[in-house]
Amino acid sequence: METWDAIRARRNVRVFAEQPIADADLDRILEAGRRAPSSRNWQPWDFVLVTDREQFPELAKVWRGAAHVAAAAAVIVCLGPVLADDDHRHNWLQYDHGQATMSMALAAADLGIGSSHAAVADQDLARSLLGFPEDRFAVSLLSLGYPADRPLVPLTRPDRRPFDDVVHRGRW
Repeated sequence: METWDAIRARRNVRVFAEQPIADADLDRILEAGRRAPSSRNWQPWDFVLVTDREQFPELAKVWRGAAHVAAAAAVIVCLGPVLADDDHRHNWLQYDHGQATMSMALAAADLGIGSSHAAVADQDLARSLLGFPEDRFAVSLLSLGYPADRPLVPLTRPDRRPFDDVVHRGRW
């Protein structure tokens, strides 16, 4: 798929087919996250790839809106460094993680793999399931799998605000 097609085809997929994802495809998706841009090349991320489906029902409990995780083929848990309260990099960390997540979602779409992101509220549960160190916290989850309903294809009529309502040139 071409980049523009992947951008137009990407959508949040929350119902997945039971088909597994090839290791090479998972590595390509993770590589897209690793290569994402970050503020001052900080790269404030670590990724935990979870493919054991027996872990998914518990992992889905880390956020009330993460039910899609329970039926995924794979889940990428994005970890970031714990920062002091006065550390000005808090906002950059979230922004940089967003870029890494979108890079992975687009790489997945390019392969015909659907994705959906979720936040993490229960850090203690996430840490007990995944064993990450105390100096890290779970920023987000990215569930992955082949769509159960329809394949990813470029959307001709996306559910988005009209272009002219969103784009302001020069000033508002």
